[in-house]
Amino acid sequence: MSGSTKAMTIVTCAVLVLITAYTVALGSSGWLWFGWIVLGVATIGMAAADSTETPVAPRAPRAGGGSGGAGPSPR
Repeated sequence: MSGSTKAMTIVTCAVLVLITAYTVALGSSGWLWFGWIVLGVATIGMAAADSTETPVAPRAPRAGGGSGGAGPSPR
Protein backbone atom coordinates (compact mmCIF):
# COMPACT_ATOMS: atom_id res chain seq x y z
CA MET A 1 0.00 0.00 0.00
CA SER A 2 1.25 3.44 -0.81
CA GLY A 3 1.47 6.22 1.74
CA SER A 4 -1.63 8.01 0.47
CA THR A 5 -3.72 4.82 0.70
CA LYS A 6 -2.55 4.23 4.28
CA ALA A 7 -3.40 7.81 5.19
CA MET A 8 -6.86 7.48 3.61
CA THR A 9 -7.47 4.27 5.58
CA ILE A 10 -6.47 5.95 8.84
CA VAL A 11 -8.73 8.92 8.13
CA THR A 12 -11.65 6.61 7.28
CA CYS A 13 -11.23 4.70 10.56
CA ALA A 14 -10.92 7.93 12.56
CA VAL A 15 -14.07 9.34 10.97
CA LEU A 16 -15.91 6.10 11.80
CA VAL A 17 -14.96 6.49 15.46
CA LEU A 18 -16.03 10.15 15.47
CA ILE A 19 -19.37 9.44 13.81
CA THR A 20 -20.05 6.60 16.23
CA ALA A 21 -19.29 8.88 19.19
CA TYR A 22 -21.53 11.59 17.71
CA THR A 23 -24.34 9.07 17.25
CA VAL A 24 -24.05 7.84 20.85
CA ALA A 25 -23.93 11.37 22.29
CA LEU A 26 -26.38 13.29 20.12
CA GLY A 27 -28.33 10.79 18.06
CA SER A 28 -28.05 9.39 14.59
CA SER A 29 -27.59 11.51 11.50
CA GLY A 30 -28.23 9.83 8.18
CA TRP A 31 -26.09 12.31 6.26
CA LEU A 32 -23.05 11.59 8.43
CA TRP A 33 -23.40 7.85 7.87
CA PHE A 34 -23.97 8.37 4.16
CA GLY A 35 -20.82 10.49 3.99
CA TRP A 36 -18.86 7.82 5.82
CA ILE A 37 -20.08 5.16 3.39
CA VAL A 38 -18.94 7.32 0.46
CA LEU A 39 -15.56 7.79 2.17
CA GLY A 40 -15.30 4.05 2.79
CA VAL A 41 -16.08 3.20 -0.82
CA ALA A 42 -13.46 5.72 -1.99
CA THR A 43 -10.93 4.15 0.37
CA ILE A 44 -11.70 0.66 -0.91
CA GLY A 45 -11.34 1.95 -4.47
CA MET A 46 -7.95 3.46 -3.68
CA ALA A 47 -6.78 0.22 -2.08
CA ALA A 48 -7.98 -1.81 -5.05
CA ALA A 49 -6.28 0.49 -7.55
CA ASP A 50 -3.11 0.48 -5.48
CA SER A 51 -3.00 -3.32 -5.35
CA THR A 52 -3.28 -3.70 -9.14
CA GLU A 53 -0.18 -1.61 -9.90
CA THR A 54 2.66 -3.71 -11.23
CA PRO A 55 6.17 -2.94 -10.10
CA VAL A 56 8.46 -1.71 -12.84
CA ALA A 57 11.52 -3.90 -13.24
CA PRO A 58 14.82 -2.22 -14.10
CA ARG A 59 15.71 -2.48 -17.77
CA ALA A 60 18.61 -4.59 -18.89
CA PRO A 61 21.36 -2.90 -20.91
CA ARG A 62 20.85 -3.01 -24.65
CA ALA A 63 22.88 -5.46 -26.68
CA GLY A 64 25.64 -4.10 -28.87
CA GLY A 65 27.32 -1.84 -26.32
CA GLY A 66 28.32 1.48 -27.81
CA SER A 67 26.95 4.82 -26.85
CA GLY A 68 23.36 3.89 -27.63
CA GLY A 69 23.00 6.72 -30.13
CA ALA A 70 20.94 6.61 -33.27
CA GLY A 71 23.94 6.87 -35.62
CA PRO A 72 25.39 4.15 -37.81
CA SER A 73 26.92 1.12 -36.14
CA PRO A 74 30.73 0.68 -36.32
CA ARG A 75 32.16 -1.87 -38.80
